[in-house]
Amino acid sequence: MTTFDTHAAGSTASSASGPGALSAFVSGTASWATTSDHKKIGRLFIVVALVVAAGGAVIGAFLGFERISATGYSVLDRDMVVQLNNLYRILLAFGVALPLLLGVAISVVPLQIGAKSIAFARMALFGFWMWVGGLVVVVWSIAANGGPGGGESKMVDLFLVGLVIAVSGAIAAAISLVTTVLTNRAPGMTLSRVPLLTWASLTGGFSIILTLPVVIGTTIYLYVDHHYGRVAFGGNKGVGEWLGWSLTQPQTYVFAAIGVGVVAEVAAVASGRRHPMRAILLVGSGVLTVAAIGAATQSQHVVTWTGTSGSDKIKELIPFLIFNGLPVLGALIALGGCALGLAKGKPRVMAPLVPAFLGLGMVLAGMVGHLVSQFGPAGLAGTVFEEGEFNYVIYGSLLMGMGAVAYWGPKLWGRSLPQSAVFGLGTLGFLGTVLASLPLYVAGFANQPAGIVDGFSYGGPQELWNALAAIGQALIAVTVVLFLLTALRAFTAGEAAGDDPWDAQTLEWSVSSPAPHDNFASVPSVSSAEPLLDLKPAGSDQ
Repeated sequence: MTTFDTHAAGSTASSASGPGALSAFVSGTASWATTSDHKKIGRLFIVVALVVAAGGAVIGAFLGFERISATGYSVLDRDMVVQLNNLYRILLAFGVALPLLLGVAISVVPLQIGAKSIAFARMALFGFWMWVGGLVVVVWSIAANGGPGGGESKMVDLFLVGLVIAVSGAIAAAISLVTTVLTNRAPGMTLSRVPLLTWASLTGGFSIILTLPVVIGTTIYLYVDHHYGRVAFGGNKGVGEWLGWSLTQPQTYVFAAIGVGVVAEVAAVASGRRHPMRAILLVGSGVLTVAAIGAATQSQHVVTWTGTSGSDKIKELIPFLIFNGLPVLGALIALGGCALGLAKGKPRVMAPLVPAFLGLGMVLAGMVGHLVSQFGPAGLAGTVFEEGEFNYVIYGSLLMGMGAVAYWGPKLWGRSLPQSAVFGLGTLGFLGTVLASLPLYVAGFANQPAGIVDGFSYGGPQELWNALAAIGQALIAVTVVLFLLTALRAFTAGEAAGDDPWDAQTLEWSVSSPAPHDNFASVPSVSSAEPLLDLKPAGSDQ
């Protein structure tokens, strides 16, 4: 028995029959809609996630604009704010960070491990359509006055159903990915030899599979209570409260985990040698996913230190450091390992490293912020400081995803993104992320309340902080739109890429660009973690 789909070899329906262009369009659309090619499935996730990112950032900009003047409503309606806040978080968490990096892994990992296909390809495709369909239902229901705090009971129910469908789709895709890594590796490729992206995809995929069923279980409870009794979970007002853990830290770390592999992979190639910190990077990636345990408990692990003895403080501190400190340690190890690897090699300028490396730094800034916010004496509970953390982690994940598209785009589309455009957009996205997040850290220390855009006041230039945050959101939206337009032009009519444009080290760069449907003419055999480097002149010396 095999996990390969052996009955779907190409989905390459001929366009010869039918009236020309229309027939070609229909057959081409059908081939994408029913494909078993993991590279197409991954690209579907990536493109849709980037489109959703632009929409989510626009919503964030509107919410930020409303907060500039906290004495009335300029654009939005009072009753819309709660729903838009929740839509903003759902789109960015379940519609951007999770599917973007998952899509990158689905596209690339089977190539990296020498597999001719992804395991359970039809399930991966079905997962994509479930995710898209569920996300559409979520947006539709909120637009029709449903979702958390919605006034239309049937639309609140529909929102919960849509969320279950979308999350179930992500789980199906993650199962397909993890199964591929565990069962479809080339001869000689042990788990200790898998590429860094593959390892991060394995650990991150397991974290997704561990935590998202908890989201489904919670949502089912909410649906039953809301549909029949509304006595246990607070009805429509309680939906956001009970699901809030899945849209904040540390659950967002799970969505960002695969991005660590992106940074490590690009940094290793940019260093021009075998990564000397490889074992440390594997450990860092794994430690970061400890966040899954904290997320699955559905509670924040806070240090209060209010009227407690020394022994009580230690008892509070231990779980606090396990659930909040270990993920930070993992990210620090990963970022530091990549930096040291670059320093020990002969680094060269690679445009994809800019958004990827800066993105991991932004994720780390969100993690450190969360660590501070969970320290009770800081007094940050219930403030916009948490939104700043969320923005750092999610937009940092977006930047890592952009770096991944710029790096592996030549292998997936056969053409390269302009290096200058990647540099510029990566820097612009970094600036937007800092502006969308850092001012909210400052406003959080000034006790600006979370979840509202009107009726608050505090000493200091509150209009300035909220204006900067709104500008940051707008910059993110502009960055994503420009990146999409640049990628569309480059990948359809840009410069053709060679088979190995980066002088890389792993198996995906040993096949033609774009990669063929079945990946490899014959299953390769490997003897190290850098099999392509072994075949190059002086490869054993690097």
